[in-house]
Amino acid sequence: VDLPGLGTAESLSGDMKSSAALYIFSSQTDPPSIFACNSENGQTRLLAQAKVDFEPADFETRQMFFKSKDGTRVPMFVSHKKGLKLDGSNPTLLFGYGGFGIGLTPTYNPLALQWMEMGGIYTTACVRGGNEYGREWHQAAIKAHKQRSFDDFIAAAEYLVEQGFTRPSKLGIQGGGNGALLVGACLTQRPELFGAAVGHVGLFDMVRYSLFGIGQYWKPEYGDIAQPEEFKALFTYSPYHAAVRAMPEKARWPATFLTTSPDDSRVFPAHSLKFAAAIQASQSAQRPILLHVERTSSKEGAVSLNADVLSFLVRELSVGDQSTLSTPRPRGRTDP
Repeated sequence: VDLPGLGTAESLSGDMKSSAALYIFSSQTDPPSIFACNSENGQTRLLAQAKVDFEPADFETRQMFFKSKDGTRVPMFVSHKKGLKLDGSNPTLLFGYGGFGIGLTPTYNPLALQWMEMGGIYTTACVRGGNEYGREWHQAAIKAHKQRSFDDFIAAAEYLVEQGFTRPSKLGIQGGGNGALLVGACLTQRPELFGAAVGHVGLFDMVRYSLFGIGQYWKPEYGDIAQPEEFKALFTYSPYHAAVRAMPEKARWPATFLTTSPDDSRVFPAHSLKFAAAIQASQSAQRPILLHVERTSSKEGAVSLNADVLSFLVRELSVGDQSTLSTPRPRGRTDP
């Protein structure tokens, strides 16, 4: 089936009595659309498309490849406005996940679109731990080998700088859940490589993760502290413990925005509370360390949080005209 572009086809459905099959297609800049495909001749037709107030044709997405620390070839998607001058000064947001065999493909993201509308570059790194290349791609970065996910993500950031897309002070990283662990590990291992970091409901205390909430069920992914080799790996990359080792106030962390919720049913909020406190206590740079505790699960709350995240990135990565952002920038420690 010929798809409209570089994107994601999903939700395939059909009927054995009919030659028509339906699927949903979306991309980084194309809103979800429903297509009908004739299984006899492969022809497709558009049935319905979400209406949005922008022109998808004004943007472009490319698949690129970079080499990780061990030489592994890793894919990434890079999206931005057409004609954008790549002079090393573009604010860039790098997103990743890399866990539980979940693959990343280009899908519609209004927050990313708004970022690109302002002249930013939005990138997604398909690091090991996902399933982009099947079971082996996932198994390559679990338990004692989890560091490979972080090596891939760091290599993606270095590639964006080397290729002239951006520079460290203009580079932000973002992830949620396991993706926030990715962010936390990378910002503590290579703080000089990033200007800002956003981690949503992340895992950060990897020595005690199995004692919190439903963490015990994640041992097949992260490992067991009762196993010496797996404990050593967990302790070595655990973002919370890396921050503790950096005390007292001798690290220069990038500006950081963490979110959690007391009602989160998967990732226990203690992870974010402890990590926020540790990087606040060890921060020596004049960059804010912020913790947002979301007490509602409403759509309005999600929109408000996205606005806060976008405002944070705009300020910390110096995006566009900030004349309307008159609130003084927080300095040093910012208590949660």
